[in-house]
Amino acid sequence: MEIRKVQVTGGSSYIVSLPKDWVKASGIQKNDPVGLIVQPDGTLLVTPKITPEVVQREKRFEVSATTDQTFIFRCLIGAYIAGYTTITLFAQARLPPQIRIQVRQFTQMAIGQEVVDETETSITIKDLLSPAEMPFQNTIKRMGVLVRGMHRDGVEALMSGNRRLAEDVLTRDNDVDRLHWLVARQTHLVLTDPNLSRKMEVNPSMATSFFLISRIIERIGDHATRVAKNALLLLDDGVSGGVTEMIREASATSQTLFDQALKSLFSQDLEGANETLKHVSHLEKQARALNEEAMRFDAATATAIVSLSDSIKRTGEYSGDICETVINHLINEGA
Repeated sequence: MEIRKVQVTGGSSYIVSLPKDWVKASGIQKNDPVGLIVQPDGTLLVTPKITPEVVQREKRFEVSATTDQTFIFRCLIGAYIAGYTTITLFAQARLPPQIRIQVRQFTQMAIGQEVVDETETSITIKDLLSPAEMPFQNTIKRMGVLVRGMHRDGVEALMSGNRRLAEDVLTRDNDVDRLHWLVARQTHLVLTDPNLSRKMEVNPSMATSFFLISRIIERIGDHATRVAKNALLLLDDGVSGGVTEMIREASATSQTLFDQALKSLFSQDLEGANETLKHVSHLEKQARALNEEAMRFDAATATAIVSLSDSIKRTGEYSGDICETVINHLINEGA
């Protein structure tokens, strides 16, 4: 940290000189404007970036016929989340067909990513989505709707014997993942670009909280997928009667907890979040009772019931995690 004394000029203007190395590295010339942004903690941010445009950043990956497909897909996701606006894959010889397949899968999964240039030896992907066009709240709400529908339909498939409904739930998990990646990308951009933070009216603390909640909802979506998978197994075993009613009741409790958790988030309700947390223990009791009932069945059926029960319980517990995140955020914001 450099320590510099504040000087007074003209009797009313306070002046602090800028570090010479920083000025040169930032390319600042005489009479160039700089931005001054007061941070929530009282510090002052000095930035040469005074325009709202997103900084253009490019990431390049060299690939070959021996490049691991899963690895390059993960690299593409990593570059996307890191906020790169252009991603280029290139090869010394002809671009392998399997790499083109991974690029197509990536552009289908990642929101706003499109191939803008393609040759025999390279593919260029560009981000066409402005971060400010997708507010955090809207994305989180969409994730909540998707996950709630997945869980509901997974249980309903078991109750009604509808295999196609359960199979449809499995296909929706990708939609939740792609929205979570978008939140992760926007969070990174907000944390690194004060202008974008100001434009979106989201401070770094808020962005971090939204990311944590997005991650929790993504995990709830994974458990909704498990509910559907176990529903398919139980449809083959033909379970009915008391155990299905217990599943329905536990599911209703978990869904109520999830709804209340999201409500406390969007209404910034500190007391509501705390009240929701108190009811998580009721769901845990329902799950234990369901596990005990599962012991009446053969091993394979009991395993599927217990797994389904665990996913329902985890949905409620993750809803409690959302409430804790809301409480922590509101306390930090001075609520």
